Amino acid sequence: MRARPASALTIAVLTVAALTGCATTDAPASGSFSVPPAGAAPDYQLGGAYAPASGVGIVGRDRAAEPADGVYSICYVNGFQTQPGELDLWDDDLLLQRDGAPVFDPDWPDEALVDTSTPAQRERIATLVTPWIEGCADAGFDAVEFDNLDSYTRSDGALTLEGNLALATLLVDAAHGAGLAAGQKNAAEDAAVLRDEAGFDFAVTEECAAYEECSAYTDVYGEAVIDIEYSDELPRTFAEMCADDESPASMVLRDRNLVTADDEAYVFETCAG
Repeated sequence: MRARPASALTIAVLTVAALTGCATTDAPASGSFSVPPAGAAPDYQLGGAYAPASGVGIVGRDRAAEPADGVYSICYVNGFQTQPGELDLWDDDLLLQRDGAPVFDPDWPDEALVDTSTPAQRERIATLVTPWIEGCADAGFDAVEFDNLDSYTRSDGALTLEGNLALATLLVDAAHGAGLAAGQKNAAEDAAVLRDEAGFDFAVTEECAAYEECSAYTDVYGEAVIDIEYSDELPRTFAEMCADDESPASMVLRDRNLVTADDEAYVFETCAG
């Protein structure tokens, strides 16, 4: 989960314009995979799997979970930082180092940044991550989303958009090769270049309505945008967000920790009610 501050919106608009000029909303040609159904009600279950509510048509779950039955299922893969509890899966030289120690995300101190700075590093990272992608396909997921595409913004200049874009291209190719659609996770400022150069098919966003940056995604992906809003930081009511023409049709309100439905902290609401 990687929600960004509202101040990033201005950077997003300027960066997208500088990198790509005009964005297109035509979807990439599909091969053996399908993109998420336009306008379907989503649920986001990274904190634990449970039976989706009636009317839900899209469910996101961690790669360690099984896909939800009877709905379009998206598999979460932390492709640009280490997943909590999985640091030992990575060789030390695949992790960005500073003063002889891995560099960790300041907001997620149990996630180390992977080093995308050279072609050799990126190939080795892709070799590690590709079996996870293939595992998502073997489990029956329809798509995969790659988190922390913007890790370079937390690297103090050690990583670049170009390096992350090159790795993203390898991971998207692996997803397509496994028969999965590939989803961009957050990184509004890079949406157009990620779609046009890496080949992403759709976007999964967090709090784009709260930060009024949904158009950074919908201008690029059209209806193929899935947004998760969180109940603890709503600048207006969720009903107002649903009624906003700038908001994507596929939008869900969840609790910040994405707990399961039997937890008293559980929050779930879609624009369909």
